[in-house]
Order: sequence, then structure tokens, then C-alpha cells
Amino acid sequence: MTKEAPSILESIKSRRSIRKFTAEPNDDETINQILSAGIWAPSGKNNQPWKFAVIKSEALRKSLAPLTHYTKIIENAPCCIAVFLDHNLSYDRTKDCQAIGACIQNMLLTIHDMGLGAVWLGEILRNKEKVAELLEAPQNFELMAVVALGHPAEKGGKGKRKGLDEVVFLRR
Repeated sequence: MTKEAPSILESIKSRRSIRKFTAEPNDDETINQILSAGIWAPSGKNNQPWKFAVIKSEALRKSLAPLTHYTKIIENAPCCIAVFLDHNLSYDRTKDCQAIGACIQNMLLTIHDMGLGAVWLGEILRNKEKVAELLEAPQNFELMAVVALGHPAEKGGKGKRKGLDEVVFLRR
């Protein structure tokens, strides 16, 4: 008997941020599947404004790590994916930022579905210019986030969300 895959809603509800990883590396095929999931996110006018830097080099991760409060996460993740907005492809900043968010969510759900773990790091944006310089990103690229990923060395915590009665302000 084959195990039935979880529904999308089950995957959304069970995904957690993982901040500790084993040393086991991620192969290029796995990384490519994750990136492919990201590029299938919706974007306004189908402009696909995302660009990625895949960071597997320990030396490069050690250089990147001090640029965030979450130094240990980046140092210990076998792979990080920096997600950039390409301003040359942009037509509306708000819509493009929403598309990048959808891209990252697709990647996070795919990572979870593969049995891997990840965390979306946004605090590093306070040093986005330094990150872009370190990663030799073109000037028209703006850092949107870094996703640290790998084989989980911990289980995610309990998830909890506000009830619908707390977030829906109008039903007409």
C-alpha cells in the first residue's frame, strides 16, 4: 500500500521554520527542484522578477553569516539561497515584492515536502547592500531574503495562528 501524499493545506499547516541542520549536503538536483518550484510562483504580467544566488561554499557562508543576527543559522546550513528582485524586470514594486514572497513560499513548501528543513531570513536585509556586494550581485538586484536549508537536526515547534474571528474584519 502506498502512502498518500499530504494535501496542500496539510503541508501548509505542518511546515515549520527549521534553524538547525545536519552537515549532510544537498545535491544540485534537489536545489534545482526547489528553485524550479520558486520560479512557478505567480507574478504580475508574468515578469518573473526573481534571481537567485545558491551558496553552498562554507567559506562564502562564513563571510555572509556576520551580516545577520542569525549568524549560526547561516554558518551551519549546508546551503543558503539568496533571493533577489531584479529591478530591470520590475514594473510595480508592490506586486514584484508579493511575487517574490510567493516564490519563497513555493520553495519553503517544496523543501518541507522533500523532508528537508528551511527558514526564511529577513533580518539580513539591514545589510542588503553588503550581501549583494559579497555575492557579486549586479547593481539592479535587490536582496529580498535568504533561505537557509538542509536536512533538519531539530523538529519544528508547535504552530499556532490567530483565529479567523481575529483577522477577518468584514464579511458582507
